[in-house]
Amino acid sequence: MRVSYAGAGLAEDELAADWLTQFRRWFDQAVAAGVTEPNAMVLATASENGVPASRTVLAKDVDEAGVTFYTNYTSAKSADLLRNPVASLTFPWIDLHRQVHVRGAVVQVDRDTTQAYWVTRPRGSQLGAWASPQSAVLGSFPAGSPPAASFRQRITDTEAALEDRFGGGPEAVGAPPIPVPPHWGGWLVVPSTVEFWQGRLGRMHDRLRYRREDAGWIVERLAP
Repeated sequence: MRVSYAGAGLAEDELAADWLTQFRRWFDQAVAAGVTEPNAMVLATASENGVPASRTVLAKDVDEAGVTFYTNYTSAKSADLLRNPVASLTFPWIDLHRQVHVRGAVVQVDRDTTQAYWVTRPRGSQLGAWASPQSAVLGSFPAGSPPAASFRQRITDTEAALEDRFGGGPEAVGAPPIPVPPHWGGWLVVPSTVEFWQGRLGRMHDRLRYRREDAGWIVERLAP
């Protein structure tokens, strides 16, 4: 299975003066092209022993400081980041034959910033953040021999109890606001490099990378 990348290239003189401007330019083009969830990105982390893991999450802010996403601080990804605070992000805009790779150190977002984002989340998502001990094992069984009762029911029961506790479910009108869980918040990936990858014919792709140095940023062209 192979696709021929016949789109326009990416030349040095077409690149924005800074990575953020270039990112926003490509992001806006992805939105205009109807790319599904253009803010979806693959987050790669590694444990303290160097064991890698990757998963798709949603970027919720991209600014001069870096890229921010939110999650449960007891999740597997957070466990990795607490012990090994570096990460790699990839925005896979496949329909446009483009990728953006962000790599750098990771820091926790302050609680005020987390609170400001939390109030924009749907009530159902807020309840889910309270209900799920993300990445925890809820039960196990031998492959091919499912249990009589679903382990998911435990989460469903917890969510129902939380709806009672907080005065209503996802569709509740006029219900009291739900507070931010103490175990939930944001992570900020502070870029040390940001690579813009544009697919080209014959696999001769364009790869231009912003790299942070003490004196500022430099741009490098990488071989395909």
